[in-house]
Order: sequence, then structure tokens, then C-alpha cells
Amino acid sequence: MAKLKTQYLVGIIVILLLTASLFLVWPAQGAPLLSEEPNEPHTTLALPLWSIVPFIGLLLTIGVMSFTAANFPHSRLGHMWESNRNKLIIALLWALPVIVLLATLEEWTPLQHSLEEYFSFIALLFALFVISGGIYLEGDLKATPAVNIAFLSIGAVLANFIGTTGASVLLIRPLLRTNSERQHTVHIPVFFIFIVSNIGGCLLPIGDPPLFLGYLKGVPFFWTLKLVVEWLVALALVLAIFFVWDTLSYKKESAYALKLDTKFYRPLKMKGGLNFLWLAGVLLAVIFITPNNLAAWGFDSGPLKFLREYLMLIMAGMSLLTSPLSAETRRENNFTFAPILEVAYLFIGIFIAMIPALEILKANGASIGVTETWQFFWASGGLSSVLDNAPTYLTFLSLAQGLTSANPGVYQIPADLAHLEVTTEFLTAISLGSVFMGANTYIGNGPNFMVKAIADEWGYKMPDFFTYIYKYSLPILIPVFIVITLIFFI
Repeated sequence: MAKLKTQYLVGIIVILLLTASLFLVWPAQGAPLLSEEPNEPHTTLALPLWSIVPFIGLLLTIGVMSFTAANFPHSRLGHMWESNRNKLIIALLWALPVIVLLATLEEWTPLQHSLEEYFSFIALLFALFVISGGIYLEGDLKATPAVNIAFLSIGAVLANFIGTTGASVLLIRPLLRTNSERQHTVHIPVFFIFIVSNIGGCLLPIGDPPLFLGYLKGVPFFWTLKLVVEWLVALALVLAIFFVWDTLSYKKESAYALKLDTKFYRPLKMKGGLNFLWLAGVLLAVIFITPNNLAAWGFDSGPLKFLREYLMLIMAGMSLLTSPLSAETRRENNFTFAPILEVAYLFIGIFIAMIPALEILKANGASIGVTETWQFFWASGGLSSVLDNAPTYLTFLSLAQGLTSANPGVYQIPADLAHLEVTTEFLTAISLGSVFMGANTYIGNGPNFMVKAIADEWGYKMPDFFTYIYKYSLPILIPVFIVITLIFFI
């Protein structure tokens, strides 16, 4: 009962944090925080290069602390990183210099825009996390390569509709349960991270955080469907490698393990299916409540400008009403608010600290040296591997905008992206690089560490930070991305 009350309290705190984000970006009556026309794009600031130090420092801190916690869990730093409160403190400390700098310059517009995007970003992740956590798949299928391929393929498709976070939460436990009788299984959750937690979610903005941020920046909702060919090629290559790997591993299984696998067979059954209704509500809110529609309805200013986010949070609330924390589905899923709190705490710092980097890149995009499509793919992907792919996407989107605006007439910009001042080729490369290469390390995308933690709890000996890279991502993913480059970007 005490644990239950604590979870409710944490849920209330999360909602209060989200609401606080709204009030931070909604100026008081008669005291405009922005210019006289807040809907107009702000002028790029001329910020000093040193102002990106907090952003780099925060991301490096996340990487080093995550590595320490994974490899030295009993160290003082490892224990410190286990606390979400400490993560929030670290994030805010790195964000503070940027707030002071903007206050000194009396330039609040970038901060307001960033906090608005943070509110939309975390509201979506919170809704997907809560709703998917109320759906439980029970059962134990035969752990054959074909069944595992089916899990991964379904997850790749599902990730586009309930997000990589939602699909990972929903499918990882039944996949681990299905393969629990086998002995040679470490590769299975690793490929799950590759496919379901990353590559799969590139067809809709709801699929992966970078694409949702792009949607908030003005990328049309269905534009990402143009990536379907690249998506299919990448999935086909990775799934083919997995099938060969899993087939060879399956042949190594003992007769006793295979007998147990057959003995404990149970067909899959779904509980909490009503939550799909709330997922549909989130999807419809994202599709139809766009900035243009809000303006047409007269809701583009004041609190109703966040109507989409309100509806997503209402859907999360409906999920908690119909599948409360005491429900069997959430208990079987070991549902807690800790993972989404970690994301909320770290990203409030990231969204503030990255403001100077975005401003500098937008102002100096032409002089950075990244000018070719393949360079955008590998540069955005490379940083998404060691940082987080959501802010990396925004960083290189700003770079591409700076490059095209500094060279008028050089680049062909289609009508549907004219308001963004970015070419289809650049946006494609940035989108694919940020989404695909978030799988290269555990810290590349939010669900990666979550899947690792769940697999560890189930007794799967997951590779540590460096083993994951040299044994899996480097020999498997990098060749796949080279093929993608040769086919689509050269």
C-alpha cells in the first residue's frame, strides 16, 4: 500500500512538472515575455562559442555517469546516478549558465520556445509510457528464430504508432519470457534495441523523439512516410543478420532447453486492451491538432495553444483510471514512474542547455563544413550514438537551415519544406541518421537503457557499454549504415 501511494504521489509530481512547464512559457497578462508578435520566428542570436560548454558538459556528464553506473554499479558515482533527484540537480546546474546568459542579454524568446517544445515532448512520452504500461501480453511462445523475427517485425511497425518507448515497454517482456528457457539469448534483447527501440520508429513523428521535435518545428506530419524505402532496407538487412545469428544460436541449444521451451508453451493473450483506445486518442491529437489548425480555431495564443498536450495527458489519465497502478496489467509489467521521471529530469536540462548550440549552428551553418547529404547522415548519426538523438536532430536541422539560408538559390527546397528552409535530401539524412544511429550505444536513445535494465532483471547477461559497441553495433550496424549510405546518399 505504501508503494502504491508513493507511485500515485510520483505521478502527481510528474503532472505538476508538466503543468509548471506551461506556466513558465505563458507570460503574465500585460508583461509579454517575447516580442510583440510571439508567433513570428525570432532573430538568431549572436552568442559566444563558449556558451555551448554547458550543453557539451551536460551530455558528457550523462554519458560518463551512465557508463560508470553500468560498469561500476557499487561505486559512489554509480550509486549517485541511481537517484533521479541527483539527475535533476545535475541537469539544472548545467542549464543555469544558459539561463543567466539569456537573462543578461534580455533575450527570452529562445528560452520560451525551448520550454514549449519540452512541454510537448515530455507530454507525448509521458502519455505513451503510461498508456502502454497498462497493456500486458501474457504467454510463452516457442522460442524459434521465426517467432523472434515476428516479435521484432511487429515491434518495428508498432513503434511508429505508439512510439519506440511504447513498443519497447509493451513487447520486451513477452519476448524475454518466450526465450527464457533458451541459454544462448544475449543477442536477442540487443537486436530488440536495434530494431524496436530505434530503427523501427522512423515513419511517423510519434515513432521517435527526434521526429516529434521535427514535427513541432514544422515538418509535416506525414512527411516521414517518404522514408519507407530506407526503413524497409535497413530493417531487412538487420533482420536478416538477426535470423542467421539466432538460427545458429538455436542450433546450439541443448535438447533439455528445447524440451522446456515446448513444455512451457502458452499462447499469447492480451490484457488491458482498452488502452489502445487511449493510444488512438494520442495519435489523433498529434495528427489533427497542428499549429495551423490551432491558428484557424483561434487557439494559437494563451493556454489553449497547448490543447494537443492537454488531450494527450487526459488520455494518460484515462489509462490510469481504467488500468490503475493496482491493476494486474501494471503489476505484471512492474510499472513505475521512475523511467519517465529520468527522461523528464534530464531533458529539462538538455532543452535549456542546447539553446546556444542551436543558435550558433543556425547562424554559422555555412562555415561548419558539413555540406553533403552523406555528411549530414553520418554527422547527425555519429552524435546521436554518443549523445541523445533528440537534441542532435535539432542541432543538425538548425545547421541545415543555416547552410541553405546562407546560400540562396544553391539548394532546391520543395514547397512542403519551404517554411523550414531545408532540402528533402538534408532532412532525410538527418532524420535517418538520428533515428537509426541512436542504436549504436546504450545512451543513444531513451528506450535503450530501459530495455537493458529490464533484460538484466530477467536474468539476461546484457553486454556492458563497451562490449555492446565492439561486439554488436560496430560489426552489425555500421556495415548496414554504410550500405544505406551507398544506396541512398552517394
